[in-house]
Parts: sequence; structure tokens; C-alpha cells
Amino acid sequence: MRAIEITTPGPPEVLEWREVPDTTPDRHEVLIEVSAAGVNRADVLQRLGFYDPPPGASPYPGLEVSGVVVEVGEDVEHFTPGDEVCALLAGGGYAERVAVPWQQVMPVPEGVRLVEAAALPEVACTVWSNVFMLARLRRGETLLVHGGASGIGTCAVQLAKALGSRVAATAGSAEKLARLKELGADELINYRDEDFAERVEADVILDIIGGSYLSKNIEVLRTGGRLVVIGLQGGGKAEIDLFALVRKRLAVHGSTLRARPVDEKGVVVRSVVDNVWPLVGAGAVRPVVHAEVPMSEAAEAHRMLDSGEHVGKILLVR
Repeated sequence: MRAIEITTPGPPEVLEWREVPDTTPDRHEVLIEVSAAGVNRADVLQRLGFYDPPPGASPYPGLEVSGVVVEVGEDVEHFTPGDEVCALLAGGGYAERVAVPWQQVMPVPEGVRLVEAAALPEVACTVWSNVFMLARLRRGETLLVHGGASGIGTCAVQLAKALGSRVAATAGSAEKLARLKELGADELINYRDEDFAERVEADVILDIIGGSYLSKNIEVLRTGGRLVVIGLQGGGKAEIDLFALVRKRLAVHGSTLRARPVDEKGVVVRSVVDNVWPLVGAGAVRPVVHAEVPMSEAAEAHRMLDSGEHVGKILLVR
């Protein structure tokens, strides 16, 4: 089979479409013929040499795919060859085939094209597990989403609105904010020329920035608020006002999905299928796809992601 290999840490040009050894499923895995793979910030970090796959995971980048089941291990439940599926991965999605623990495989939601479905697993599982399972956003509360135009951001805006919350979102251009308004955001903040701390109060914050936003995030959280940090684009260190943290009874969570054990991912995946997929089928939450790029041209897809000009997900398609 063929896959995208990272020949050496570096710029997008280090991604090469090469012949690699075939992959086969073990007794607990599903083998998927890949139709499309989502491109994520974690893939960029892996390309740069900053985010190695967990032990035992595929060395190829790619944390989500859609495709058709071609083989199943003897202990696999629920899936059979020919099923159209999408899956959450620890790695290996930039390839013609990928073997995945069956607990991390999901049916394609109703009304979604097979290729489009590759835009859903990572964002849906990230948003659902962090905003709803961990931070327990409730109907009527306000969610602040940093990086609202990202794949995770566009999913978070739609999902929170569909479940009855008010949503504020930050982005870096008028065009991105206009798209977020279309997706349901109530409060639109251009972080390049506005201070979000002067514009909004929130009960829950989903943050991809990290260190440079920590003090302001604490400032805008209401009493009993919950901050979930899932990215460190603004650095990994910051001072914290513990007085405000205690006085306002705040909870600060750090979270990542990729390295969790299969059983933990399986709990998230089942909850997403039960709670998010019906909303996707009803049209309340939809995959937002910026571009579909041939998988052999993964370097171009990474250049798009690096530019920061996209809204939603970039997909690699076969």
C-alpha cells in the first residue's frame, strides 16, 4: 500500500507519498480502505518533530479517516466488510489502508457523504468529550470558543447552539467571523483588534491558545466557570491568579485525546454516536470542509493549514 511518510522533521515538503508495508488488523481491529483523512494541527506538530505518535501507533500522520471496512479481526463487534465508517485514530490516517481498534470506529452519520465524514471524528470527539463530558456545558450557559474558525471551533459553535447554549467565538478576520455567524455564533470577536476580556463573560471556555490567554480566560469566566485547555499555540507557561481561581470557584482542565487508552476513547466514541450523530443526521451540526486535496499532495494541504486562511477542515482524499 501507499502512505504519507515524514522523511525528516521539517516543512510540508518532507511529506512524501511512498510505498510502505501493508497493514493487517489484529483480532480487535477493523481494517479500513481509506476514502479521506482529516488534516489536523497535531499532524503539523508531528511533521515538525514535536508530537510523536503514542507507543504502538502507526508512524504515519492522520488522526481521523472515513472509508469502507475491508477486513475485521476475530474479536470485532458490530462491524463487517462493506460497512461505510469513519474512525478516530492514534495515527496512520494518511494512507490507503489503516487498522483501527473497533471501539474507535463509527458509522457514517445519516446525510453525510463518505468523504465528508472524515471531517467529523476528531472534532466531534474532542468537542463532545471536553465541552460536554468534562466541562458539562448546560443549556442556557455561555461557551467561549477560541479559534472558532478551526475544525474544532466550527464543530463547537454548532454543537453548543444545537443544545441550547449561547456561543461567543474568536477569529482573526471579518470573513471568518461572518462564517461563524452563519454557523450560529451569537458573539463575534476579532482577536486581532479586540480584547475578548472586554466583550464577553462565559461559563465554559474551550481554548487552543494556552499560556498567553490564561489570565484573561480566568478574568472572563463567571463564578463556577470551567476552562478546558486543548492546545498551546500561545505557549505552555503562564502565571495564574489563584485568588481569582478560588474566589470564583473555577475549574481549569488540561486535556488531550490522542494518547488516551482505547477503552477511554471507546467511551467517548459511543457517547458521540449516541448524542452527536442524531444532531448531524438532523442537519443541526454539519461537517465544515474548506478544501479536498489529493492525498498524494499532503504537502499542499499542510501549507493550507499553516497559512491559517481556512475555515473548517482540510481533507486528503483518494
